[in-house]
Amino acid sequence: MIDHHSALIYVMVLVSACDGDMTNDELETIGENVRYLPIFRDFDGDSVMAATRECTAMLADSDGMDTVLTIIEQALPSKLRETGYAVACDIAAADAKASQEELRMLELIRMRLGIDKLCAAAIERGARARHMRL
Repeated sequence: MIDHHSALIYVMVLVSACDGDMTNDELETIGENVRYLPIFRDFDGDSVMAATRECTAMLADSDGMDTVLTIIEQALPSKLRETGYAVACDIAAADAKASQEELRMLELIRMRLGIDKLCAAAIERGARARHMRL
């Protein structure tokens, strides 16, 4: 069992890796979320890479995605599930355009975390607004 910090990092890594390309923008967004979000205030920032490596190693297995989703689901308390979905949306929005794989991954995360569609739409719109470019 992992802690809630690692679960949130796993969510971000899962979205970043789902299309086979963890971009610099996505990795920078992961780092910024860990540095600046209040939920990570008591987290040792040096542990980000370890959690990222753990998650990517699990994803290499044939049933890795389902395993990681199950771990995330079990580790995130209900009050942090919307936060989990929000950081997932941040990673999908970090690039100029979300890929079909990322959109599908967001849907899977939303279903696993029990985020209702209306709340998900609001979170998605907020992420899009925060990451908008001219």
